[in-house]
Amino acid sequence: MLTNYLEDELKKDNVSLDEFSELALRLMNYGVLCREESQTEQILYDRFLRIEGLVEEYLALTGIRIVHDPRFAYLRLYPPGARVPGEEDVNSPLSGGLRQRLSQDEVALVLVLRVQYEKALREGRVDEKGYVTESLEAITIALKNLLSRKLPEKMMDRQQLFKRLRQMRLIQFNGNDSLETGESWLRIHPMILGFVSDDVLQSLRVDADADMDVGSRATQEQLPRGVEEDVTEGEAEQGDELAGDLEELLED
Repeated sequence: MLTNYLEDELKKDNVSLDEFSELALRLMNYGVLCREESQTEQILYDRFLRIEGLVEEYLALTGIRIVHDPRFAYLRLYPPGARVPGEEDVNSPLSGGLRQRLSQDEVALVLVLRVQYEKALREGRVDEKGYVTESLEAITIALKNLLSRKLPEKMMDRQQLFKRLRQMRLIQFNGNDSLETGESWLRIHPMILGFVSDDVLQSLRVDADADMDVGSRATQEQLPRGVEEDVTEGEAEQGDELAGDLEELLED
């Protein structure tokens, strides 16, 4: 039986079946594990390192794949059929579960975070753990310049937006109160690099000296409705218009 096999293999690494179950359930519930996020995730991440092969083998039975970045100490789960960076596409009719819908505000903010991270990379503003610290004011300005959009006016909606991206482990910030003023700061996780491809950035022509005429294009096309993600699922075909690019910005 599978349980007996797991128990025998786990004993070799001094990990109990309950500890394995805790790790597997956490991964399937959150879809992401970041060692830097909390003491709990540090413990679970270190446990994963001890039984990495067994976890991958177990999840592979359901078609779930793991992308592990040891440099920045995080890992992400990709559901069946998702396009995993660096791997060939796998066609699958399955959906749901790890796939979730991102709102248009979430799609726009993810794109802007990627742009700001890329800018910080060029300017050498990345810390030793790969994070970029950015002000809420800078993000607000980038949203306006790049996509002619604003953050939600209602504080509750704004809190929910940033909370969602924090749950996806793309950002860190200190509580909801820090979102009330433009003087607030947040940290962008290097995981953002896997959410938006370089091709999308190139299509937006975002450089340090760019004239950034993208705003007018963004107003002509709506942000994609119902962009799926694992959390990074974009299934629309590429097009010349910005809307087409945005539909693929959350690539797997």
